[in-house]
Amino acid sequence: MRSLPYLFAAFCATVLTANADKPNFVVFLVDDMGWGDVSAYNSDYHETPHIDQLAAEGMKFNQAYAACAVCSPSRAAILTGQYPARTNLTDWIPGHKRPHGKLKVPDWTMYMEHERVTLPEALQAAGYATQFIGKWHLLPVPYPDEWVNHYPDKHGFDSNIAGREWGQPKGPGKYFYPFGMPNFEGKEGDYLTDALTDAAVDFIENADKDDPFLLYFSYYTVHGPIIAKPDLEAKYANKTVYNEFDKMESHQAAGYAAMVQSLDESVGRVTAALEAQGIADNTVVLFTSDNGGVYSRANNGPFRDGKATPYEGGIREPLIIKWPGVVAPGSESEVPVIGTDFYPTFLEIAGLKARPKEHRDGLSLVPVLKQEGDLDRDALYWHYPHYHKANPYSAVRAGNLKLIHYFEDDSYELYDLANDPTESTDLAASRPKDVRKLRSQLQKWRRQVGAQMMTPNPDYDPDANWRRPQG
Repeated sequence: MRSLPYLFAAFCATVLTANADKPNFVVFLVDDMGWGDVSAYNSDYHETPHIDQLAAEGMKFNQAYAACAVCSPSRAAILTGQYPARTNLTDWIPGHKRPHGKLKVPDWTMYMEHERVTLPEALQAAGYATQFIGKWHLLPVPYPDEWVNHYPDKHGFDSNIAGREWGQPKGPGKYFYPFGMPNFEGKEGDYLTDALTDAAVDFIENADKDDPFLLYFSYYTVHGPIIAKPDLEAKYANKTVYNEFDKMESHQAAGYAAMVQSLDESVGRVTAALEAQGIADNTVVLFTSDNGGVYSRANNGPFRDGKATPYEGGIREPLIIKWPGVVAPGSESEVPVIGTDFYPTFLEIAGLKARPKEHRDGLSLVPVLKQEGDLDRDALYWHYPHYHKANPYSAVRAGNLKLIHYFEDDSYELYDLANDPTESTDLAASRPKDVRKLRSQLQKWRRQVGAQMMTPNPDYDPDANWRRPQG
């Protein structure tokens, strides 16, 4: 019989070998970035050479979507692999209060249930070190003491740097020191994006080389307030190269573009750290945004409208995935994908078993990344029973057809994205059969996921109700 020391050594060797086969993961999750804010997605005004380099080394998705048009639900969907309608986390936290709206907002959830196994928890259980840096925004605002149990380190991250209930920088200096964030100090003169990048680089440099890791870098930028480095803002104020989608008419254009450049420099520093540590070839990098850009200042490409709306400008996102040795450099995909897909994708890449009861609304993108096939998916769905920059709605995309259901007047809009990606022509009146088919599909999906629906508001006051013209 072999000795216990021998068996223990063999066990350790097995674990190390298994871990050596598991790649690292780096997620860059940007806040409020428009589809066209990256020069690889055709902006002429914004300068993003490091993000463009990721696209040159990986796959650029041209039809990638956020699971919601606002931040908190989209972020929770990435971590849980489930639609916001299923988790009932359906609005940014704490959401707008419209007490006199025509419809009453349901009693929705402002945190992730601990019963759910999140993506970092699944990776953590497989031996991954997990680090969260940046914006969390997945607990009530303001929160009583007991909500500390919903910080990032209670949902699968070994450590949390700067994540709290805030949806945007609210510390004394906002984007400049002091920051007022947990486990994160900084020093006089620090710019928030740079200081968070320091923490990310430090994590990479000090990571245990024998263990794989997940670095989840969740930026506060480019969310407002628009506060940039003065020298970069001056640079863009004098720049005259731009395209028809770059929002040059906005008084915030130069500051916003400067924030985009600081973001790009951050991505470059993190990827350079991976190279310096000799682990870039064993690291999968994912870059995306949580929802569309704010229409008045972001470049959402040719797409209609922006953040908080069901139109393409509100939900279509930049998405780049670099998987060295597997993804063909400079490749592009037209397959419609969504944020819930990242969870099963990472598990498959890591050689881990799928968790279909958890990431039930996501599909692994591995066949797409390997260019071996499409996804077996009938449709993509959105559900937003809240008031924001659009009236409350649900939406479904099946094939190239997209149906939007507005709740207040029970109206429908239909668009053919293949021939009309800008959603300029509503086909609902001319194609009633397609409306009926997609309406039935959308209603069935809402029942299946237990989507919370709005109800008539007894306190409705049309004179007091804030509203935005529909369409």
